[in-house]
Amino acid sequence: MLFERQNFLVAGLSRSGISAAEYLIAQHAGGVYLYDDLDDENVRAAKAKLSALGCVAIGPNELDERAEKCDVLVLSPGIPVDHPLPVSFKRAGKRIVGESELGALALRCPVIAVTGTNGKTTTVSMLEAILKAGGKNAVACGNVGRPITSCIEELGEDGIAVAEISSFQLETLYSLRPHVAVVLNVTEDHLNRHYTFENYIFLKSRILKNSAESEFAVLNFDDPIVRGFAEKTKAKTVWFSLKEKVAGGYMADGYFCFRGERICAEGELTLEGDHNRMNALAAICAAKLFGVDNGAIAAALKNFRGVKHRLQNVGTLNGVTFLDDSKATNVDSAVKAIGSVKGETVILLGGKDKGYSYEPLFDAIKDSGVVHAVIYGENAFRILNAALKRGFLNLTLCRPFDMAVRVAYLTAKPGQNVLLSPASASFDAFRSYEERGDRFVEMLGILRGESARTEPVPPAAGGELESE
Repeated sequence: MLFERQNFLVAGLSRSGISAAEYLIAQHAGGVYLYDDLDDENVRAAKAKLSALGCVAIGPNELDERAEKCDVLVLSPGIPVDHPLPVSFKRAGKRIVGESELGALALRCPVIAVTGTNGKTTTVSMLEAILKAGGKNAVACGNVGRPITSCIEELGEDGIAVAEISSFQLETLYSLRPHVAVVLNVTEDHLNRHYTFENYIFLKSRILKNSAESEFAVLNFDDPIVRGFAEKTKAKTVWFSLKEKVAGGYMADGYFCFRGERICAEGELTLEGDHNRMNALAAICAAKLFGVDNGAIAAALKNFRGVKHRLQNVGTLNGVTFLDDSKATNVDSAVKAIGSVKGETVILLGGKDKGYSYEPLFDAIKDSGVVHAVIYGENAFRILNAALKRGFLNLTLCRPFDMAVRVAYLTAKPGQNVLLSPASASFDAFRSYEERGDRFVEMLGILRGESARTEPVPPAAGGELESE
C-alpha cells in the first residue's frame, strides 16, 4: 500500500477509527479524511484531536465529493458493508479495508487470532496472562483492548499479538495469517447484520483462509460447526474438548491436559462454568504451541479473575448480589451465564434486537435458578412474546434501563441475585456493552445511596429518638 500517494477516507470514529487515522498520519498518507454519521461529544472530540494531527474532517454535504477523490475506504467494524458508502467504493472498484487489515499488513510478529460467538475476550485475556507469565511480550488487541495498529511498535518482531477478531472485522480483513487461529464456537448471532446463519458461519471460517501447513488451527471438537472448519484449512488441527480425549487439550481425572501432560487441576481455575473450562483449554493449546511451560500456565490460570462485564460480581445491597454480565449480547452467552450462576436469580433481559429467536433462552431459564425476568429495551416485546410461548410468566415489562434495574432489585429477595445478562446488543440506548455495564454499576451505587437515606434512625440512650 503506497501511503504517500493515496488518499484515505476513515469512516466511523470509534476506537478503531481513531487508531487507523493516527496510523495513517504516521505513515505519511497523502490525505486522511474523517467521517462519521454521528455528531456526538465523542465524535467531535475525535475530530478535533485528529484534525490537529493533519486529518481533514468532512460533513454529510462534502461526503460524495471527497469520497470520489479517495482511493481507500477504512471502514469501522460498526458500519455494515452494505451501507451506501462502502457500496459506492465497491462499485468504483476501490479498496475497502478495516483498521485490523491495516494492522495485519504492518505486523512483524506472530499472531494468535481468536474468534467465536462467545468467550473471545475471556480467552484472549487469559492467553495474554499465560504468555506474559511465560516471559513472552504478549499484547491483547483487536476487538478487545487496543486496536492492532496502536501496538505495532510495541510488539516489534519478538512480540506475540493476541488478537480478538469479530465477524464484523472479518468482513474487511483479508491479509491476516495467524500462526495460531483459535475458533471457540459458532452459534446464531448478528443475524440483523449478516442476514443468514450460513453467511455468519462463512465469515467465521475466514479466519483460517490464509493459513498454510506451517500454522495451527485450534478448534473446538465439541462444536459440530467448528469441527467442520478442519476441512477448510491447510493448517495443522489441534483440538480441544470437554467430552473426548482428543489430540490437543482435554479434561481427564479432574485435570486440564495437553497431549498427555497434566497442566493443572480443574479446581485451580477460579472461573465457573463449562464455557470457561473450554476457554481455558483453548488458551492452553495456543500457549503450548508457543512453548510456554506448564508451571507458567498453571500460575496464570490460578490468578486469572475474568474480564470486566463478564459475570462480574459488582456488589451486594441488602443481601441482594448484583452480577454484571453486560457482555452477554446474544442468547447463547446468556444461557451460559444462567447455567453458571449459583442461587435464585432475577434476570435483566433486553436491548437491541439481533435477529434471532429468544425461545431457547426461556427453555434454559425454565430449568434454571431464574425466578423472575425483568424485560426492557427496544426488543422487549419480542422477548416477552418468546417468554409467553414457552410458558414463563414470572416477568415484568419495563422499557427504560434504569427503571428496569430498580424493579429487578425491588423484586429480588435477600440471598438472591440480580443478573444483567441481556441476550441483546446495547445499541438501543448505549454506545457499547461496556457503557451498559458501567450504568448497571452506577445504578447499584444510586440504589445504595437511596437505601442509606431511608434506613430508620437508631434510638438514642433512654429509648428516645435523637433530635436533628
